[in-house]
Order: sequence, then structure tokens, then C-alpha cells
Amino acid sequence: MAKSEETKSLIVATALRLFAENGYDRTTMRAIAAEAGVSVGNAYYYFASKDQLVQGFYDEIAKAHLTTVRQSIEGERDFGARLKAVLLAWLDVAEPYHRFGTQFFVNAADPDSPLSPFSDESSPARDASIGLMRDAIADSDVKLDPDLRDDLPDLLWLYQMGVVLFWVHDRSPGQKRSRMLVDRTVPLIARLVGLSRLRVLRPVSREIVSLIRDLGKRDDATLPRT
Repeated sequence: MAKSEETKSLIVATALRLFAENGYDRTTMRAIAAEAGVSVGNAYYYFASKDQLVQGFYDEIAKAHLTTVRQSIEGERDFGARLKAVLLAWLDVAEPYHRFGTQFFVNAADPDSPLSPFSDESSPARDASIGLMRDAIADSDVKLDPDLRDDLPDLLWLYQMGVVLFWVHDRSPGQKRSRMLVDRTVPLIARLVGLSRLRVLRPVSREIVSLIRDLGKRDDATLPRT
């Protein structure tokens, strides 16, 4: 890992620890820099604000998720198993940071916040997650409506965001309820995706895609897409 990447990771890890100890609002960039052993100027060189620093955390999670998933789905062809592996891998990677989830969600829930998963600033992490969904589909045995294939990764990412929201509020030990949610819903989704190829159900699946596209539109443009 290049020195700059090591420094960025150190700053992010230090910030997360201080957020846990002191709270997000009471943690300053100066305190983060001092604890990480870097100058304030160096901290601001990598992250112009605390919001950008949290974006850096999202990017770190996305990279760790990518590595974990690629190992877990290698050689697996079953679409449901691949999708479940993607979601469970995210829960595994994110588990150490569950205590930060509520604070981060408060910021991310603001549609004007750069921490929103739909913001331009969040595009690297969002694109990585959608890309994983695309990979899960591409190398699987799933048979689906051809017109659904291009939009399915985006739809599955929205499903993942629903799982993440549930996880944020999950207070069960080890977030077992979130894992149960994945275990119980993935087979249903895999079944629905498979049924989309049936001629009688194609109009329904295409109407769902059309609805999602329309909901994703803003007044001036559509949401960023991959």
C-alpha cells in the first residue's frame, strides 16, 4: 500500500475511534490529526472536512467488501447464493462499525447531504456496490427477462440499502436479525427474478423497472447511474 493510502487509512481509523469516544459533533479535525500523528494541514490535504472523512470511510468499506465478496463467490453459479454472499459479506465487513451506524445515518438521511448514498460525492462507493451486484448477476446461472438485466444491479443495490437501513436500527446481538432478513428475503428475490423471464409476468417486471426509473429522476436530471 502506498504511503499516502496508509496515511488516509490511519486518519479514517483514528477518526472512527474518536467519533466513538467523543461523538461525531464533538470531534474536530484538529483532534483527529493530533491523535493520528499528522499535521492539521496534512489531514485537510486528504479530507477537506469531516463529511469527506466519512466518505473516505465509506470508500474503505466498499474496497474491503469488494475483496471479501470476490473470494466468497468464486466458483459459485447459483444466483441466490451469490446475492446472499454479497449481502452477508457487507454485514461482516461493517459489523465492527455498527455503533457508528446511527450517527452516520442521521447525516446520510438528509437528501442534500454529501453523505447521502444518492449524492454525487457518494458515487465511488455506490458505483462499487452496484458493480458487485452486476458481477453477481453476470457469472450466475440466473435466467431473467433480458429487458430487466441492465436495471437489475441498480434495483438490487436499492434492496441492499434497505438491508443497511434495517442493520442501522438492529440492536440484536451481532445483528442476527439483519442476517435473518437476508436469509429470508434473498430466496424470494431470486425467485421473483427468475419468474421475470416468463412471458405472462414480463409486463409486471417492466412496469416495476419503469417505476424505479421515474422515481430516480430529479427535477433537473436523473440520479447518477453506472
